[in-house]
Amino acid sequence: MSRKLLKSTAVTGGMTLLSRISGLIRDMLFASLIGAGTGVAADAFYVAFRIPNFLRRIFGEGAFSQSFVPVFAEYKAKYTAAETRAFVDHMTGILGAILFGVTLMGVFAAPILVMVLAPGFLDEPHKYGLTVQMLRITFPYLFFVSLVAMAAGILNTYGRFGAAAFTPVLLNLSMIGAAVWLAPHMDEPVLALAWGVFIAGVTQLLFQIPFLRGIKMLPRPRLHVRERHHGVMRVFRLMLPAIFGVSVAQINMLVNTLLASFLVTGSVSWLYYSDRLMEFPLGVFGIALATVILPSLARRHARNSHDEFSHLLDWGLRWVFLIAVPASVALVILSAPLLTTFFHFGAFGANDVRMSANALMAFSFGLLGFILIKVLAPGFYARQDTKTPMRVGVIALVVNILLSLALVMPLKHVGLALAISLSAFVNAGMLFFMLRRHNVYRPLPGWRLFLARIVLASVVMGAVLYWGTGDMDSWLTTPALQRAYRLSIWVTVGVAVYLLTVMAFGVRLAQLLLKKGQGTPTDD
Repeated sequence: MSRKLLKSTAVTGGMTLLSRISGLIRDMLFASLIGAGTGVAADAFYVAFRIPNFLRRIFGEGAFSQSFVPVFAEYKAKYTAAETRAFVDHMTGILGAILFGVTLMGVFAAPILVMVLAPGFLDEPHKYGLTVQMLRITFPYLFFVSLVAMAAGILNTYGRFGAAAFTPVLLNLSMIGAAVWLAPHMDEPVLALAWGVFIAGVTQLLFQIPFLRGIKMLPRPRLHVRERHHGVMRVFRLMLPAIFGVSVAQINMLVNTLLASFLVTGSVSWLYYSDRLMEFPLGVFGIALATVILPSLARRHARNSHDEFSHLLDWGLRWVFLIAVPASVALVILSAPLLTTFFHFGAFGANDVRMSANALMAFSFGLLGFILIKVLAPGFYARQDTKTPMRVGVIALVVNILLSLALVMPLKHVGLALAISLSAFVNAGMLFFMLRRHNVYRPLPGWRLFLARIVLASVVMGAVLYWGTGDMDSWLTTPALQRAYRLSIWVTVGVAVYLLTVMAFGVRLAQLLLKKGQGTPTDD
């Protein structure tokens, strides 16, 4: 099992890595163009982009994908090809109609949305008006990218992970192109970034067509209001609770955006830039693993392979701790070097680096929790249980709100980042407890020693990085190329120290590639 799954995870992670690299280039360009704390453009754009991006993660990559993939996998396993195609056609027609209606409402209601989600902007009419204008341009992205997410669910279920994972690169390239070629010709250069988002949505959707045609699953949308397709209704029934359950992190970010809008100018952007760096390992590994593991779990549930289902979860969790623990330690120590290297250009000044680095350290604390959620939640969604993650998500959201209100005054934007991290551990802990209580997940032997070795190796790596990287001022005064060279050296050293140490302590990576009966299940 695990060799095939690990290969799929590597393909997805590799494409996601390419997406994250292009995203970093994009953000470096944005940092130079619009900065963070020096004007209203950055905060206005990031709020305008975050709203449709938030809805995209709910309707597209979030609740819809988690609800659609298990049902589609069941159709593929148990129904004829004609019945499966009919399900996809009906799903496309109804989803497209709903998304079109939501998009229209979002464009017309943009002033109200900004008023509700960034009320602090009302005190600055120019910032408020600019945000509304950009939101009307970016909101249609929701329509396009949610259909892209459906296409990705189809391709992933067929084991075609590369094309779907590459799609986010097109967003970054579109926005980079808009910033380079369109922005210089506009009175408000930041508006070019909003148009880049719109163009990206169209491009991403068109990109899926040849791949869907290649597996003979290109949808032919069918919309019959009076005809209720059983599979479509099941997806929407699963989706209603999943809308909340899978989107807690995004709702948390929106809550914190609301609170950050009352803080000093730059607070929204500092949270954005730090979150972007934290999402680098989260996307490259966490989301990649979750993308691959969901259809595999769904297939095992469809054929009632309970032991293999549990073994697959165990395999995924071991990889989570092996990667996430050292990544979290490294992000804390390298927060200032990373932000200085990638963003300390043009309008992004030294104070922006310091403020963003503080937030990144707070986000890094929760990295393990964020990735655990990505692996534990599919344990419910694959069994078509969306209500349990929803209930857990409600509790985690309440915890985040209470912690945000308690920490925002003494710690400012850093308190908001810390609140999200703490609530992520609450979410992950409760998901784990529920899987164990219902006997869905039964840990295989050797966990205590495995965790002890990972923690010790991470401490050794952290000590080496802390000793060698120096203080923030030394990075701020170093030329850009030298910063990049210096950072690459220490990242390489950190990876080498961790791998050598963890293997010296007795962890054998080959053990995570073994067949059923030796720690992991066989694959299809």
